[in-house]
Amino acid sequence: MRNISDTIARLSAFREHALSQVPSESRGRLRPKEDFGSNPGDLRAYTYIPENLPAQAPLVVVLHGCTQSAAGYDIGSGWSEMADRYGFALLFPEQQRQNNPNLCFNWFSPGDSRRNCGEALSIRQMIQAFESDHPIDTGRVFVTGLSAGGAMAAVMLATYPEVFAGGAIIAGLAYGCAASVPQAFDRMRGHAIPETGKLASLARGASECNGPWPSVSVWQGSADATVSACNADAILSQWGALHEVGPHPDRIENIGGHQRRVWCDADGREVMEAYSIAGMAHGTPLDTSGENGCGKSGAFMLEAGISSTDRICMFWGLADDRTRGIFAPAAGPTLSESRDLARSRSLSKAGSTGAVPIYPAPLPHPANYKQGAVRKVIEDALRAAGLMP
Repeated sequence: MRNISDTIARLSAFREHALSQVPSESRGRLRPKEDFGSNPGDLRAYTYIPENLPAQAPLVVVLHGCTQSAAGYDIGSGWSEMADRYGFALLFPEQQRQNNPNLCFNWFSPGDSRRNCGEALSIRQMIQAFESDHPIDTGRVFVTGLSAGGAMAAVMLATYPEVFAGGAIIAGLAYGCAASVPQAFDRMRGHAIPETGKLASLARGASECNGPWPSVSVWQGSADATVSACNADAILSQWGALHEVGPHPDRIENIGGHQRRVWCDADGREVMEAYSIAGMAHGTPLDTSGENGCGKSGAFMLEAGISSTDRICMFWGLADDRTRGIFAPAAGPTLSESRDLARSRSLSKAGSTGAVPIYPAPLPHPANYKQGAVRKVIEDALRAAGLMP
């Protein structure tokens, strides 16, 4: 466990670097969504709905990384381009600076990472409101995120597994691996990560769900100096235990010099995949110029010759050989189809440098923390480091 002075020093260093990497803001293509519930996590919500979106289309929830915005992450990752291409809706939760000065989702905070609490509940409320307002297929809801957003995607998959058919975690961390600031930094560096049994127990205990479990796509740069690659292994071990698959993949592929591993369940469905992006630092892998590429490179949006956005769509069954490269919405299943069938369909489908902080200095939600001398000491230290107003 790190002492408080060491933690504050790390926070200060992360903050200085993060603020130097903030890109210029762009309006983007997103539209704000208001009045989606009690919003205990005090998040913003934005949406993107392609023209002529068919009824019963899928919904993808996209979570940005630290120092980023919903619009900025969409421009970089190209998710709205894919929505136009393949025919699905998008929901972008967005952090506010009063919750976290560096705009990180508070994935490590017990008050924000439990079912029906804080930021996790706010995101669930956004999804419910979207489902009420638009005729989407509730059996094909997915979630993805980068860095702190990836860790928050893991939170959503564990706390609301019945909501999601699948998830994609890019440079993130396993659910429940940290419950404090020092623990968050230690886990990022690969220190004291819980063993598989503990991780599986944490995920099972996050909800009352006993399956079926969402599929999981995990992405990690081999040169990531911010989040150790052993965190990707921890995510795979956590979800592998839930899916009851072994530690060894059923298939290993080489895609443009990058390794893809695949795990299948007893019925032969792909339930987990893992990409190791050769030589890539901390960020989202992009192919901005390829036939099926999208997005725009920038800070933490890294040209890698492979589009994580497009390949995640493939893994989720949102794109196939008939729709790849064709800019038209794909037809979705009807509401009469069961969640299990929709999930089965999705699972059966094939397939700049620098460090952004996963956790720099959140401002706790008052309802989640007791007032007292300990809190005052911590807040005074954070203010001294320039991390709190």
